[in-house]
Amino acid sequence: MMTNYSIFNKSNSPLYTEITNTFSSPGIESAPAEDADKSGLLYTLSSGSVSVPSGSSLLLQVSNPGGSGKTMYVSRVMGGVTAAAAVLMHSGGTITGGTTPTPVNMLFGSSNVSSMTTRQNTGSLTGTPVTFASLPVTAGLYTIPIGGSIVVPPGQTFTVTVGTGALNASAVVTWWEF
Repeated sequence: MMTNYSIFNKSNSPLYTEITNTFSSPGIESAPAEDADKSGLLYTLSSGSVSVPSGSSLLLQVSNPGGSGKTMYVSRVMGGVTAAAAVLMHSGGTITGGTTPTPVNMLFGSSNVSSMTTRQNTGSLTGTPVTFASLPVTAGLYTIPIGGSIVVPPGQTFTVTVGTGALNASAVVTWWEF
């Protein structure tokens, strides 16, 4: 390339072309979660507001069963706390007891159901979880946009813990799967 020549296409350059794309505004762009939602593949799991005893954490887990044939892409983690706490994200971990809340399809009226299994409780996460994010939050709402960058293949588990302390807390995990 010769110096003093622009790498951008100009009408006075040796090679000049006109744009032939006939697309005109408005341009429409959306995140993958919005497309998954329109396809009936976006799910959310909410703990609801939970009273967390002193020395414990709120535990919310989504597991992708081996052989499910689906991959889970975490879109967002959000919730709220009534006092300062830490939101931790883990790969793996075991929640003993508790409940198995049902994920909600965010395309209301869709007959699609999630392939993931869930568990919720308060206490301590056991097993051998790998903590990959620890985020301190103050009292109020929190939102952690992830945009699908946490990928949970079959046989793997994603867990969120909120605590430790005597507080009320909630956690919501949103994901798409295909």
